[in-house]
Amino acid sequence: MKTIIRKAVTFAAATLPSVALAMAIASGTLSDARAGEAEAKDLLKAMSDYLTAQKAISFNYDTNLEVVTKDHQKLLLASSGKIEMGRPDKIRATRHGGFANVEMVFDGKTLTLLGKDANLYTQVEAPGTVAQLVDALRDKLHRPLPAADLVLPNVYDELIRDVVDIKDLGSGVIGGTECDHLAFRAKEVDWQIWIAQGEHPYPCRYVITASQVNQGPQYSIQISDWKTGTDVVADDYGFKNATNAKQVDLKKLVDIDELPDHFAPGGTK
Repeated sequence: MKTIIRKAVTFAAATLPSVALAMAIASGTLSDARAGEAEAKDLLKAMSDYLTAQKAISFNYDTNLEVVTKDHQKLLLASSGKIEMGRPDKIRATRHGGFANVEMVFDGKTLTLLGKDANLYTQVEAPGTVAQLVDALRDKLHRPLPAADLVLPNVYDELIRDVVDIKDLGSGVIGGTECDHLAFRAKEVDWQIWIAQGEHPYPCRYVITASQVNQGPQYSIQISDWKTGTDVVADDYGFKNATNAKQVDLKKLVDIDELPDHFAPGGTK
């Protein structure tokens, strides 16, 4: 019996340091995770504050939109464009891809959509701010603006809503710019953002993954040639019909979205 007790005590003495070490590692991991989460929130808030403070912004962008077919093949639709914005109610956006070559102009009162290839345009009365326009484009006109989340006045609140998990993944380099790489998980999507380090924490890349959709298709936008203030050229956001484009109803202005009209969501086209 004494031998059994001695062995049990010896085993416990040898094991306890390992258990304590494991607990310390686990505790350290949890502490690091909490610290990383707090730092990630601070970095995102700093980006949001910087963007909100800019009265004029312009940047070029490249987007990739993944489409998953019914037989699980992923197709990647690529486009490029430029956005110029004057707060609170002026914006000009262009997008050129394989299916669309379109320009959108908003002067605080009227929204103009120009299909450059077809040389057709439509106009919609939409008085208000850029934030109100973003909502109208998404909910009423079904023509969402690229990188819409990033041009809103309350970027942090919009992005952090419904987030359930946050990770600070350290540094990454986008287009030669060193960035802070953050990853977030929300109820319906996962998203990542790369934020330029330094005095101008602008977003360099933004990736959204539809985690609840089969095959997890992604939408990504990469930003370049970031400019603010007096470096932003577009001071006139009125529409000038320089090509004598024909005015038509919005329904007749086809293929002006990143997803071409012949791609039917959930369909067979």
